[in-house]
Amino acid sequence: MIEAELKARVRNPEYVMGQLERMTNGRAEVYQDTYYDDRSGSLDAQDQELRVRTIHGPTSTRSVLTYKGCRIDSESGSKPEHETRVDNPEAVHALLQALGYVQAIAFQKRCRNYEFSSRGRNLLATLVQVPEIDGTFLEVETMVREQHELSSALDDVRSAMVELGIHVDDFTTELYTDAVAARRGTN
Repeated sequence: MIEAELKARVRNPEYVMGQLERMTNGRAEVYQDTYYDDRSGSLDAQDQELRVRTIHGPTSTRSVLTYKGCRIDSESGSKPEHETRVDNPEAVHALLQALGYVQAIAFQKRCRNYEFSSRGRNLLATLVQVPEIDGTFLEVETMVREQHELSSALDDVRSAMVELGIHVDDFTTELYTDAVAARRGTN
């Protein structure tokens, strides 16, 4: 599967949240993300990601293991993605470390997620705040099976974001991992 995703800085978070809340109820969650790499940093150097995410919601906690391949679209940063739920995140952290992976970076994201349909696609819109980064971001994504579907999916995602009040010059491909590392002075 390919994650067709766009991200933007949000100038007016209250307005965008209001637009989303009119369409569907949001779900507040806190993500604890831990990214892994080998000691030489080859995953990062090859534009790949290996992440364990624990999601704390109001009534439950769940974890997922995610691998993202190299970007297949430079404008959006969209990547092939493989993800699976894990019942025991501590065991996955231990397993990755036993295989020689080291923690590259870990940080928290405060999210409000909205699932809705637009233009015949199931979309997930997420308002994101990372305590170590200034501002609010909006991510909107959908999944496609084949690379030839990506352009059309991204057009639909972009249109949905513009309808939510995002300006074309607010789109960004900056990675949270890079921004957090720069803020910590570890980049």
